[in-house]
Amino acid sequence: MARFRSVVLDCPDPRALARFYAGVAGGTPVEEDPDWVVLQVPGGPRLAFQRAEGYAAPQWPRADRDSQQFHLDFDAGSTWEEIDAAHERVLSLGARPLDLEDREKKDFQVYADPAGHPFCLCRIEHS
Repeated sequence: MARFRSVVLDCPDPRALARFYAGVAGGTPVEEDPDWVVLQVPGGPRLAFQRAEGYAAPQWPRADRDSQQFHLDFDAGSTWEEIDAAHERVLSLGARPLDLEDREKKDFQVYADPAGHPFCLCRIEHS
C-alpha cells in the first residue's frame, strides 16, 4: 500500500539536530528549507527534522503523563569498550544521559539528544 519514507522529529532547530544525528550515525544533512532538514543515514533510514514552534521535549521516563512516543536505537558495538567510546562521542555532540544503570542486564544506555528526544546506544552481540 505504501513505502516507508522517513522518521520525522519535531525540534526547535532542525539544522542543529540534523548535525547531531549526522555525528552519531553518519550522513550529510540536506537543508530543504530553514524549517526542514533531511539526513540519509548510510545503510539506514532517512531522518527528517522539522521546526516546531513551541516544541516541548518528552519528559523521560514519565509515561504516566508525557510518554516518550518513540525513540531511536543505535548499534554502538559488541563490547562495553565500544559503548564507552560511543558514550563519550554522543556526550561531546551534546547528548545527555538519561539512564546508564544496569547496563550489564539491559545491554543499552539511554540518552536525550539536544532537543530532548530519547535514544539508546545498544550493545549488540555479533555472530
